[in-house]
Amino acid sequence: MDLKDKIVSSYLAFEDHLDDNSPLHDIRNQAIKTFEEKGFPTKKEEAWKYTSLKSILNQDYSVFPKQENALEYRDVKKYFIHDIDSYKIVFVDGRYSSHLSQTTHDGIDVCLMSSALSKPKYRLVIENYFNKAATKDSLSSLNTAFAGEGAYIHIRKNKLVEKPIQILHFCSGNESALMLQPRNLIVVDENAHVQIIERHQSLTDNPVLTNSVTEIFANKRAIVDYYKVQNDRETASLIDNTFISQKQESHCSVHTFSFGGKLTRNNLNFFQKGERIDSTLKGVTIIGNKQHVDHNTLVHHIEPNCESHQDYKGIFGDNATGVFNGKVVVEKEAQKTNAFQANNNILISDKASINTKPQLEIFADDVKCSHGCTIGQLDESAMFYMRSRGIPEKEAKALLMYAFSNNILSSVKIPEIKQRITKIIANKLGVKIGFDL
Repeated sequence: MDLKDKIVSSYLAFEDHLDDNSPLHDIRNQAIKTFEEKGFPTKKEEAWKYTSLKSILNQDYSVFPKQENALEYRDVKKYFIHDIDSYKIVFVDGRYSSHLSQTTHDGIDVCLMSSALSKPKYRLVIENYFNKAATKDSLSSLNTAFAGEGAYIHIRKNKLVEKPIQILHFCSGNESALMLQPRNLIVVDENAHVQIIERHQSLTDNPVLTNSVTEIFANKRAIVDYYKVQNDRETASLIDNTFISQKQESHCSVHTFSFGGKLTRNNLNFFQKGERIDSTLKGVTIIGNKQHVDHNTLVHHIEPNCESHQDYKGIFGDNATGVFNGKVVVEKEAQKTNAFQANNNILISDKASINTKPQLEIFADDVKCSHGCTIGQLDESAMFYMRSRGIPEKEAKALLMYAFSNNILSSVKIPEIKQRITKIIANKLGVKIGFDL
């Protein structure tokens, strides 16, 4: 039995335990039909032209973990941004870990998707927002069919969340191979502001495949600052589907830092549904060995007088492969749009490769839109200059690569995140740098 058949048969068992009165009953049934019809994406599809899932679909994944594994804080402390006070929503093998978490209902809801799905007081939000931004592609539909646990965050009108929210998914390694399907719903009401940090982390070398869906709704004048830290083991694969729906005058930014994992696919989609909206998408990728990272982005400009800024940097060594497929769509009504897109890459190995395809589809005539990409190697004249000043070759390369990534890090608004990313980059490059960027 292949993985697709196993998943479909597992859904039948999963459905037997569902409440027929659940607001998601019909949504789940339709979603599993969509997945059954479409199956896993292949390279024949344009959006997956440069990324094959064959290497990660040949495992005998457990769809549901057979036993719970309680983790101690000391075992996972290093994966938290522990030098800041924050709310925490922590999952172990897809199940909520109460003793590692710190949730709240004090003016805001920072809690569990399972609670929101089962309690009547959340029903209106679920009916108005759940599965309203996510597209009906096969992998998002697969996640919708099994949606049951993840983070539920609702920031009410005029609320400034005083400390960041961390969402952490740990895989304990109890299963020989495990597939996880977390579902996050984040609703930020008018004039509210929130910062969120997300991480998926395996604790052993047992294979894990995570198919995650996050829906974010930024209402009028809301501000959402989102950070994804991807530095997993090379036996872990992540398909991250994030959908952001923005209303008038909202500001949303997503920073994606991809440093680890076997295969990582980031599907990041922004939908601008109002005027004077600002959307920011930035990322840094540093990988080696046979790692594969694919950034697939979409910004859909629907209304006039809006902006979007995309800036992705990649450093690829050994036999690593990078993909950037960035798409900006400007509808006829979206006059006065300002859209910027850039993808710059450095290959530090003759065997590394990058496939980049920036795209603009513009149907309006009064816009400022630009896109571009570069692929190259480290500047030899800059290397010579630094070597002539007594800087060893390894440190000189690291300094140049830090400088290459610096404009991405400079826009990070949480100092502790910037320090953590700086340390990870230094570790990836195998050097110690005596300053923070």
